[in-house]
Amino acid sequence: MANFGFGAMIQKLKASPKTIVFTEGTDPRILEASSRLLASTFLTPILIGHPDDVFAAAEEAGYNVRGATIIDPNNYERFDEMVDLFCELRKSKGMTREKAIPMLRKGNYFGTMLVKMGVADSLLGGATYSTADTVRPALQIIKTKPGYKSVSSCFILVRASASGENEVLAFGDCAINIHPTAEQIAETGIYCAECGRVFGIDPKVAFLSFSTHGSGKDADVDKMREATRLAQEMAPNLAIDGELQFDAAVSPSVAHAKCPDSKVAGHANVFAFPDINSGNIGYKIAQRLGQFNAYGPILLGLNAPINDLSRGCNGMEVYSMAIITAALAD
Repeated sequence: MANFGFGAMIQKLKASPKTIVFTEGTDPRILEASSRLLASTFLTPILIGHPDDVFAAAEEAGYNVRGATIIDPNNYERFDEMVDLFCELRKSKGMTREKAIPMLRKGNYFGTMLVKMGVADSLLGGATYSTADTVRPALQIIKTKPGYKSVSSCFILVRASASGENEVLAFGDCAINIHPTAEQIAETGIYCAECGRVFGIDPKVAFLSFSTHGSGKDADVDKMREATRLAQEMAPNLAIDGELQFDAAVSPSVAHAKCPDSKVAGHANVFAFPDINSGNIGYKIAQRLGQFNAYGPILLGLNAPINDLSRGCNGMEVYSMAIITAALAD
């Protein structure tokens, strides 16, 4: 299995220090992570909020955030420039200054514009915002990378093994697309493989189903079979197979019985799920019953690294996701 650790990402950031904007600058978990980051020199937090409110919240929670950059949307010297740029970006949607100003006073839109303007390299939100409230500004402002048709998400699952190496898996999509098309699922599998490489995975991608190579009959099986075909066309050099049941994807003995000629079955480490239900349930089962640590959701396909937190996150998870997010910056 692949090795996993934050050492390589931290070394990358030390060689090229970055900034990360936190959209919820007074949240105690954000303040805890910021305090940890400020004790190092490789990633500078930018906290959105009024300085008095941020420092009061930090003092109450017992964290030192002196040295953090704090930007108040209500008192930002480049706010007019930000409004003009936002209106230009959204002019096809009829955006006016009157509509833009109240939107840009909100941390999620304001923070995303800081990334767009180059003030910050990356963004992490979602401690109190919903996933939709983090993703929507990113789609409207940052947009997708050239060649990418959609945004998806990936969770990296990590578990220590008896050999001393870590077992590292990639699951997608667990957070964004509720009822994805076959093309979106195909893109998700490829995106997750690309993301997995950042974490040391040599990707072998399984498109999951309740059927293995036609053992079951249903429109959902047909969709996963089509997603597999599309992904193989889009990424011919990537090891891809489907549709596969999960046991056939991960168990060599089951794979030998069900699909002995597959180069992926029995050894898969990247999993494309049929929909958000199965993906979200799957990663949480792995996390809660399989003792995997889950990192994500990592948003895939955007022009800049913007990631979403679980509202149930803790300070250490925010710290870890901040490092992951910033390390994805060019």
